[in-house]
Order: sequence, then C-alpha cells, then structure tokens
Amino acid sequence: MAETRTPRELQSREKSARMVYQPASSLPDPNPEPGYVFRWVATHVMGQADPSNVSKQLREGWEPVRAEDHPEMALFVNQSGNIEIGGLMLCKMPAELAESRAAYYEQQARMQVDSVDSQLMRNNDPRMPLFKDNRSSVSRGRGFGNGF
Repeated sequence: MAETRTPRELQSREKSARMVYQPASSLPDPNPEPGYVFRWVATHVMGQADPSNVSKQLREGWEPVRAEDHPEMALFVNQSGNIEIGGLMLCKMPAELAESRAAYYEQQARMQVDSVDSQLMRNNDPRMPLFKDNRSSVSRGRGFGNGF
C-alpha cells in the first residue's frame, strides 16, 4: 500500500503577492516637472488667512502652480485657479534656485553653530573645562583571563 507521492522539493506553488497596506498621503504629489521643485505653502493657519507667509514665500521665489499645468490635480482648484488643499497651496521653484536657497540656509545654520561653539569655548577655563574629551580604551593586562 505504498503511495507514490512527488517529493516536496519537486512541488511548486505560485507565490501569491500579498497586498501591502500604505496609508493615503495627506497631500498628493504632482507629476514631476523637469527643472522644478514643488512645495506646499500655508495660506491659512487654524482657519485664519496668513497672507504674510504667502507673500514671503512668493518673494523667495516660489510661484503658485496653475491648475491648467497639472490637470491630474484639477479637483483642488481655488478661486484664483491655483491648486490648494486645506489651506496649503502648491508652489514650484526652479531647481537651481532651490539648491542655492538650501545652500544659503545651510551656511547660516553652520555659522550659528560655530558662533555658539566659540562663545562656549571663550568661557572655558582649564581648571574646570566645559568640555572634556573622555576617551577610553580597553586593554587586557598580562595574564588576565588566562588563569594566571
């Protein structure tokens, strides 16, 4: 009564692709435009209009994205024809200008850190240092662990 079975190694079953859940993004991403960087700019904060923020962002070089330029986002058009969702307006900037802007703010942050470091080191006293590089090393003494 021996049954003839095919060995398990020879059996194959199709791997079924599992569905992986990802929560929906709060803000949709527009189709990429070569040479441009996108950003959502706040037009309203807690239900109140924030024209000063919009004005500042426009002066920095961000320009509102028109609904005609991105028809995939036509559901989110405000009265002026720009793409806006929940108090956030989609804006774009040329990539070169965005990189230059990022480099400027990175330099500003680096200068602030250097300033704080120099201020702290100016108040440093060798008798009671503010900072001390504590470096430790691990070494085994002669005969330690060998049973001697």
